[in-house]
Amino acid sequence: MKFIETEIKDVILLEPAVFPDGRGYFFESYSEKKFKDAGLEINFVQDNISKSKKGTIRGLHYQVGGFAQGKLCEVLYGKVKDVAVDIRFGSPTFGKFVQAELSDENHNMIWIPPGFAHGFSVLSDEAIFHYKCTAQYSKKDERSIIFNDSELNIDWGVAYSAVSEKDLLSKKFSDIEKDFLY
Repeated sequence: MKFIETEIKDVILLEPAVFPDGRGYFFESYSEKKFKDAGLEINFVQDNISKSKKGTIRGLHYQVGGFAQGKLCEVLYGKVKDVAVDIRFGSPTFGKFVQAELSDENHNMIWIPPGFAHGFSVLSDEAIFHYKCTAQYSKKDERSIIFNDSELNIDWGVAYSAVSEKDLLSKKFSDIEKDFLY
């Protein structure tokens, strides 16, 4: 497994070694030892899976306090554009974002630590998205930034057709609290 630094410190793109054969393929999507060897001491406590249709945008989500989540994201079926926005006040990359295409063809994953808002758009007809989390879901500690915030100016790669009502009511980036300090 390759651990590839992105433009934003601490957000890591992962390329697993994939072994195809006549039956299909095999790859290791997580290894505690390999993560530790790469300097990532992570304890995952929850796995989530969502299924979405083309044009869906989910995000930009994050949790605060003791429920701040790190996420290891991958696509089991289909293709998405994954986005991580630095919301660590004082960070040299505050307000910047990393985008990665994750698919069932490239098998890439992305590690997004606490201190980042996360979202994705579905580029294929449908996608099954899986992510491992370092903290349990907590409704009272969840926050979100509106996906089409003009200050962030994220190109989601699709004309959106499905966004949850909750996500449509999200805050503008300029209105978020100082929940994460660099």
